[in-house]
Amino acid sequence: MQAAFFDLDKTVIAKASIAAFGRPFYRGGLINRRLIVRSVVSQIVYLHLGASEQKLARVRESMLALTKGWDRDQIREIVREALEETVEPIIYAEALDLIEAHRAAGHKVYLVSASPEEIVEPLAEHLGVDGSIATRAVVDAEGRYAGEMEFYAYGPFKAEAMRALAEQEGLDLEESAAYSDSYTDLPMLEAVGHPVAVNPDRVLAKVARERDWEVMQFTKPVRLRDRVSVPSLSMTATAVGGAAAASLGALVAWRLARRTHA
Repeated sequence: MQAAFFDLDKTVIAKASIAAFGRPFYRGGLINRRLIVRSVVSQIVYLHLGASEQKLARVRESMLALTKGWDRDQIREIVREALEETVEPIIYAEALDLIEAHRAAGHKVYLVSASPEEIVEPLAEHLGVDGSIATRAVVDAEGRYAGEMEFYAYGPFKAEAMRALAEQEGLDLEESAAYSDSYTDLPMLEAVGHPVAVNPDRVLAKVARERDWEVMQFTKPVRLRDRVSVPSLSMTATAVGGAAAASLGALVAWRLARRTHA
């Protein structure tokens, strides 16, 4: 069974998912205006300078401190209620085209993100994909965040989780694809037979050139509700347009070639 693994931030959606929920968390009484401003500034830095291990570590530690004591069920409720207004307008049309193409071809599709599972799981359900890999926080007996991490879906841990999922679901990673924007996701991309750099940061773009990986640019956010029913593979290639369409064609051709020589 083939699969496609999609990173979330700057690959499926045009913003950092945690920062995108700043206003809903503010309305829910969880954060103040100062923290919203900080999240916007962090978002600008992230979009223009990309992620790094040091930046992500700082974000992780600050998020653990910030969310300690938050009620997990309240977070899930806020995310689900705000999903359409917050995330729908920033989903890349090109990502949706590829997700639909993979599903039309009978492939399993998963979101793989360092964002909390309380954000990633509802979005995975909203997109109709098969599942997700996301960061899990430790929760105390009262259902509140304890300020510790149970599983951090980052770097090599993403790849480990993908391999465990592949064993559990009977997925052939060598026949599968992965999409990400960040060099911190090199282990995730290296875990599959068809890695694709999407809106790559400087380091990942260099690696993609050196290894002759596909590179795609996603630029068209669209509301999921504004899209028509799932298109055929040929319609999807037309809808993507330009380099993305060529990449999708190469993806299909690659799979057909591998099946022929199998």
